Amino acid sequence: MIGKEQLSGAVGEIGLSGRPVLVHAALRSFGAPLDGGADALIDALVGRGCTVLVPAFTEPHFEVAPPPSMRPARNGVDYDRPRPGESLPAPAVFTPDCGLVNPRLGAFPAALIARTGARRGRHPLNSFAAFGPDAERLVRGQGPEDVYAPLRALADRDGRSLLIGVGLNRMTVIHLAEQRSGRRLFRRWARTEDGGVAMVEVGSCSEGFHRLEPWLRSGVRTTTVGAARWAAHPVRETLASVVSALVAEPGLTRCSEDCPACRDSIAGGPLG
Repeated sequence: MIGKEQLSGAVGEIGLSGRPVLVHAALRSFGAPLDGGADALIDALVGRGCTVLVPAFTEPHFEVAPPPSMRPARNGVDYDRPRPGESLPAPAVFTPDCGLVNPRLGAFPAALIARTGARRGRHPLNSFAAFGPDAERLVRGQGPEDVYAPLRALADRDGRSLLIGVGLNRMTVIHLAEQRSGRRLFRRWARTEDGGVAMVEVGSCSEGFHRLEPWLRSGVRTTTVGAARWAAHPVRETLASVVSALVAEPGLTRCSEDCPACRDSIAGGPLG
Protein backbone atom coordinates (compact mmCIF):
# COMPACT_ATOMS: atom_id res chain seq x y z
CA MET A 1 0.00 0.00 0.00
CA ILE A 2 1.30 3.43 -1.00
CA GLY A 3 0.51 6.07 1.60
CA LYS A 4 -0.31 9.74 1.31
CA GLU A 5 3.02 10.69 2.87
CA GLN A 6 4.90 9.08 -0.02
CA LEU A 7 2.75 10.89 -2.55
CA SER A 8 3.08 14.23 -0.81
CA GLY A 9 6.83 13.80 -0.52
CA ALA A 10 7.13 13.13 -4.24
CA VAL A 11 5.12 16.27 -5.07
CA GLY A 12 7.56 18.37 -3.09
CA GLU A 13 10.64 16.53 -4.34
CA ILE A 14 10.06 17.40 -7.98
CA GLY A 15 9.14 21.03 -7.37
CA LEU A 16 5.39 20.99 -7.85
CA SER A 17 4.36 22.71 -4.60
CA GLY A 18 2.23 25.80 -5.14
CA ARG A 19 1.98 25.31 -8.90
CA PRO A 20 -0.84 24.39 -11.25
CA VAL A 21 -0.19 20.89 -12.59
CA LEU A 22 -1.67 19.09 -15.58
CA VAL A 23 -1.75 15.43 -14.54
CA HIS A 24 -1.75 12.36 -16.79
CA ALA A 25 -1.70 9.33 -14.51
CA ALA A 26 -1.97 5.57 -14.87
CA LEU A 27 -2.73 4.41 -11.33
CA ARG A 28 -1.84 0.82 -12.20
CA SER A 29 1.73 1.93 -12.82
CA PHE A 30 2.33 2.27 -9.07
CA GLY A 31 2.40 -1.51 -8.80
CA ALA A 32 0.56 -1.36 -5.48
CA PRO A 33 -2.74 0.15 -4.31
CA LEU A 34 -2.87 3.78 -3.25
CA ASP A 35 -4.23 4.25 0.26
CA GLY A 36 -7.32 6.23 -0.77
CA GLY A 37 -7.12 5.56 -4.50
CA ALA A 38 -7.17 8.40 -7.00
CA ASP A 39 -8.42 10.80 -4.34
CA ALA A 40 -5.22 10.25 -2.35
CA LEU A 41 -3.19 11.56 -5.27
CA ILE A 42 -5.46 14.57 -5.69
CA ASP A 43 -5.20 15.29 -1.97
CA ALA A 44 -1.41 15.01 -2.04
CA LEU A 45 -1.18 17.59 -4.83
CA VAL A 46 -3.75 20.00 -3.42
CA GLY A 47 -2.25 19.61 0.05
CA ARG A 48 0.99 20.99 -1.37
CA GLY A 49 -0.82 24.03 -2.80
CA CYS A 50 -1.22 22.70 -6.35
CA THR A 51 -4.21 23.19 -8.60
CA VAL A 52 -4.81 19.93 -10.45
CA LEU A 53 -5.80 20.09 -14.12
CA VAL A 54 -6.87 17.01 -16.11
CA PRO A 55 -8.20 16.19 -19.57
CA ALA A 56 -11.87 15.25 -19.16
CA PHE A 57 -12.66 14.35 -22.75
CA THR A 58 -16.07 13.06 -23.86
CA GLU A 59 -15.77 12.13 -27.54
CA PRO A 60 -17.57 8.77 -27.12
CA HIS A 61 -20.54 10.49 -25.51
CA PHE A 62 -21.01 13.65 -27.59
CA GLU A 63 -19.28 13.41 -30.97
CA VAL A 64 -21.71 13.17 -33.89
CA ALA A 65 -21.36 12.35 -37.59
CA PRO A 66 -20.17 15.20 -39.86
CA PRO A 67 -22.93 16.80 -41.96
CA PRO A 68 -22.14 16.82 -45.70
CA SER A 69 -21.66 20.61 -45.57
CA MET A 70 -19.07 20.40 -42.78
CA ARG A 71 -16.35 18.17 -44.18
CA PRO A 72 -13.13 20.11 -44.71
CA ALA A 73 -10.34 18.47 -46.67
CA ARG A 74 -7.10 17.34 -45.00
CA ASN A 75 -8.90 16.75 -41.71
CA GLY A 76 -7.41 13.41 -40.64
CA VAL A 77 -10.70 11.65 -41.42
CA ASP A 78 -11.86 9.22 -44.07
CA TYR A 79 -15.39 10.55 -44.58
CA ASP A 80 -16.44 7.41 -46.44
CA ARG A 81 -15.65 5.19 -43.49
CA PRO A 82 -18.30 4.80 -40.77
CA ARG A 83 -17.32 6.48 -37.52
CA PRO A 84 -18.04 5.25 -33.98
CA GLY A 85 -21.43 6.42 -32.80
CA GLU A 86 -22.88 7.23 -36.21
CA SER A 87 -25.58 4.58 -35.83
CA LEU A 88 -26.46 5.61 -32.27
CA PRO A 89 -29.47 7.78 -31.37
CA ALA A 90 -28.86 11.52 -31.39
CA PRO A 91 -26.73 12.27 -28.33
CA ALA A 92 -27.50 14.83 -25.68
CA VAL A 93 -25.75 18.20 -25.55
CA PHE A 94 -22.60 18.42 -23.42
CA THR A 95 -22.74 20.43 -20.21
CA PRO A 96 -19.89 20.87 -17.70
CA ASP A 97 -21.95 19.13 -15.03
CA CYS A 98 -22.71 16.02 -17.13
CA GLY A 99 -20.45 13.86 -14.93
CA LEU A 100 -19.10 11.95 -17.93
CA VAL A 101 -15.52 11.35 -19.02
CA ASN A 102 -13.99 9.01 -21.59
CA PRO A 103 -13.27 5.75 -19.68
CA ARG A 104 -9.99 5.39 -21.57
CA LEU A 105 -8.60 8.33 -19.58
CA GLY A 106 -8.64 6.23 -16.42
CA ALA A 107 -9.80 6.70 -12.85
CA PHE A 108 -7.96 9.91 -12.06
CA PRO A 109 -10.01 12.39 -14.17
CA ALA A 110 -13.23 10.65 -13.13
CA ALA A 111 -12.34 11.16 -9.46
CA LEU A 112 -11.50 14.81 -10.00
CA ILE A 113 -14.71 15.80 -11.84
CA ALA A 114 -16.74 14.11 -9.09
CA ARG A 115 -15.34 16.47 -6.44
CA THR A 116 -17.40 19.30 -5.04
CA GLY A 117 -15.69 22.49 -6.16
CA ALA A 118 -14.22 21.06 -9.35
CA ARG A 119 -14.47 23.34 -12.39
CA ARG A 120 -14.79 22.21 -15.98
CA GLY A 121 -14.43 23.91 -19.36
CA ARG A 122 -17.18 24.06 -21.96
CA HIS A 123 -15.65 22.28 -24.93
CA PRO A 124 -18.11 19.50 -25.85
CA LEU A 125 -15.51 16.88 -26.82
CA ASN A 126 -12.18 17.87 -25.23
CA SER A 127 -12.99 19.65 -21.98
CA PHE A 128 -10.43 20.12 -19.22
CA ALA A 129 -11.34 20.08 -15.54
CA ALA A 130 -9.53 21.50 -12.52
CA PHE A 131 -9.61 21.35 -8.74
CA GLY A 132 -7.77 23.62 -6.35
CA PRO A 133 -7.21 27.33 -5.71
CA ASP A 134 -6.75 28.34 -9.37
CA ALA A 135 -9.34 25.98 -10.86
CA GLU A 136 -11.72 28.65 -12.13
CA ARG A 137 -8.95 30.73 -13.70
CA LEU A 138 -7.50 27.72 -15.51
CA VAL A 139 -10.68 26.54 -17.23
CA ARG A 140 -12.94 29.57 -17.56
CA GLY A 141 -11.60 30.53 -21.00
CA GLN A 142 -12.35 27.17 -22.60
CA GLY A 143 -15.30 26.89 -24.96
CA PRO A 144 -16.21 25.18 -28.23
CA GLU A 145 -14.14 27.73 -30.14
CA ASP A 146 -11.00 27.55 -27.95
CA VAL A 147 -10.05 24.04 -26.90
CA TYR A 148 -6.60 24.80 -25.47
CA ALA A 149 -7.33 27.90 -23.39
CA PRO A 150 -6.61 25.92 -20.17
CA LEU A 151 -3.19 24.93 -21.47
CA ARG A 152 -2.31 28.53 -22.27
CA ALA A 153 -3.45 29.52 -18.78
CA LEU A 154 -1.28 26.72 -17.36
CA ALA A 155 1.75 28.05 -19.23
CA ASP A 156 1.02 31.64 -18.17
CA ARG A 157 1.11 30.49 -14.52
CA ASP A 158 4.42 28.64 -14.96
CA GLY A 159 2.67 25.29 -14.53
CA ARG A 160 3.94 21.77 -14.97
CA SER A 161 2.82 18.77 -17.00
CA LEU A 162 3.12 15.69 -14.79
CA LEU A 163 3.32 12.24 -16.37
CA ILE A 164 2.81 9.38 -13.91
CA GLY A 165 3.42 5.97 -15.44
CA VAL A 166 2.62 7.19 -18.95
CA GLY A 167 4.66 8.40 -21.92
CA LEU A 168 4.83 11.51 -24.05
CA ASN A 169 1.95 10.22 -26.17
CA ARG A 170 -0.30 11.32 -23.30
CA MET A 171 1.11 14.84 -22.95
CA THR A 172 -1.66 17.09 -24.23
CA VAL A 173 0.41 20.29 -24.08
CA ILE A 174 2.23 19.01 -27.19
CA HIS A 175 -1.00 19.58 -29.13
CA LEU A 176 -0.86 23.27 -28.22
CA ALA A 177 2.74 23.33 -29.45
CA GLU A 178 1.59 21.79 -32.74
CA GLN A 179 -0.89 24.64 -33.12
CA ARG A 180 1.78 27.22 -32.29
CA SER A 181 4.10 25.69 -34.87
CA GLY A 182 1.57 26.51 -37.59
CA ARG A 183 -0.57 23.39 -37.79
CA ARG A 184 -4.32 23.93 -37.84
CA LEU A 185 -6.29 21.81 -35.41
CA PHE A 186 -8.59 19.09 -36.69
CA ARG A 187 -12.36 19.59 -36.82
CA ARG A 188 -14.88 17.28 -35.24
CA TRP A 189 -18.61 17.64 -34.66
CA ALA A 190 -20.91 18.04 -31.67
CA ARG A 191 -24.55 18.89 -31.16
CA THR A 192 -25.51 22.42 -30.15
CA GLU A 193 -28.19 23.49 -27.71
CA ASP A 194 -30.60 24.35 -30.51
CA GLY A 195 -30.35 20.83 -31.95
CA GLY A 196 -27.91 21.69 -34.72
CA VAL A 197 -24.36 20.49 -35.29
CA ALA A 198 -21.22 22.58 -34.97
CA MET A 199 -17.59 21.98 -35.84
CA VAL A 200 -15.14 22.23 -32.95
CA GLU A 201 -11.35 22.01 -32.81
CA VAL A 202 -9.53 18.99 -31.39
CA GLY A 203 -5.99 17.64 -31.31
CA SER A 204 -4.16 15.31 -33.68
CA CYS A 205 -2.66 11.84 -33.36
CA SER A 206 -0.22 11.64 -30.44
CA GLU A 207 1.27 8.18 -30.95
CA GLY A 208 4.47 9.61 -32.45
CA PHE A 209 5.12 12.10 -29.65
CA HIS A 210 7.74 9.82 -28.09
CA ARG A 211 10.07 10.97 -30.89
CA LEU A 212 10.24 14.36 -29.17
CA GLU A 213 11.99 12.94 -26.10
CA PRO A 214 15.49 14.24 -27.02
CA TRP A 215 14.04 17.75 -27.23
CA LEU A 216 12.39 17.57 -23.81
CA ARG A 217 15.19 16.52 -21.46
CA SER A 218 16.00 20.02 -20.21
CA GLY A 219 14.13 21.08 -17.10
CA VAL A 220 12.30 17.80 -16.48
CA ARG A 221 12.37 16.55 -12.89
CA THR A 222 11.72 12.92 -12.07
CA THR A 223 11.13 10.62 -9.16
CA THR A 224 9.70 7.16 -8.54
CA VAL A 225 6.86 6.18 -6.23
CA GLY A 226 6.34 2.45 -5.97
CA ALA A 227 6.90 1.27 -9.53
CA ALA A 228 5.59 4.50 -11.09
CA ARG A 229 7.95 6.96 -12.72
CA TRP A 230 6.94 10.60 -12.30
CA ALA A 231 8.18 13.17 -14.82
CA ALA A 232 7.33 16.86 -14.31
CA HIS A 233 7.89 19.00 -17.42
CA PRO A 234 7.88 22.83 -17.27
CA VAL A 235 5.09 23.81 -19.66
CA ARG A 236 6.58 27.04 -21.02
CA GLU A 237 9.88 25.39 -21.86
CA THR A 238 8.13 22.32 -23.27
CA LEU A 239 6.05 24.43 -25.64
CA ALA A 240 9.09 26.37 -26.86
CA SER A 241 11.15 23.21 -27.38
CA VAL A 242 8.43 21.36 -29.27
CA VAL A 243 7.70 24.33 -31.52
CA SER A 244 11.41 24.53 -32.38
CA ALA A 245 11.50 20.79 -33.08
CA LEU A 246 8.46 20.84 -35.36
CA VAL A 247 9.63 23.86 -37.30
CA ALA A 248 13.01 22.19 -37.84
CA GLU A 249 11.56 18.76 -38.69
CA PRO A 250 7.79 18.81 -39.43
CA GLY A 251 7.54 15.05 -39.85
CA LEU A 252 9.06 14.28 -36.47
CA THR A 253 5.76 13.31 -34.81
CA ARG A 254 4.56 10.92 -37.52
CA CYS A 255 3.58 7.62 -35.89
CA SER A 256 3.44 5.61 -39.13
CA GLU A 257 3.35 6.10 -42.87
CA ASP A 258 -0.29 5.02 -43.12
CA CYS A 259 -1.77 7.24 -40.36
CA PRO A 260 -4.12 9.77 -42.02
CA ALA A 261 -4.19 11.97 -38.92
CA CYS A 262 -0.39 12.32 -38.86
CA ARG A 263 -0.28 12.85 -42.62
CA ASP A 264 -2.83 15.66 -42.57
CA SER A 265 -1.53 17.31 -39.41
CA ILE A 266 2.05 17.43 -40.69
CA ALA A 267 0.76 18.88 -43.97
CA GLY A 268 -0.76 21.76 -42.01
CA GLY A 269 -4.17 20.56 -40.95
CA PRO A 270 -7.66 21.17 -42.38
CA LEU A 271 -8.27 23.30 -45.44
CA GLY A 272 -11.12 25.77 -45.36
